Amino acid sequence: MNTNGTRILVLDDELSIRESLSDFLEDFDFQVNSAETAESALEILKNKEIDVAIVDMRLPGIDGNSFIVQAHTLSPGTKFIIHTGSVNYHMTQEVRKVGVMEDFVFLKPIGNLMTFVDAIQRLTK
Repeated sequence: MNTNGTRILVLDDELSIRESLSDFLEDFDFQVNSAETAESALEILKNKEIDVAIVDMRLPGIDGNSFIVQAHTLSPGTKFIIHTGSVNYHMTQEVRKVGVMEDFVFLKPIGNLMTFVDAIQRLTK
């Protein structure tokens, strides 16, 4: 599978999730950056082009929704996948305006990580 060097940002405050997802995506030749906080993820976006960000919603400091809105301002070409443990998550209007679609909201835990590879490929066609 050729991912053509698609650049991914994994934003999750849980180390085990961040590392396992990053390692899995690197196995498919994605260029992966990861961040524990929205603040550090925004710093990455200031310095690197990112094609797709996989974003946890419950984060210390800036939450996932606010991160997506700020990240879109910094990097309008970046697409977003929401990865949340909150079964009650509802997308805000601001996040919808950025172009995030319900099809790209995934609840933790994801049993099959290929779900992310498929979603990334759909977003970057």
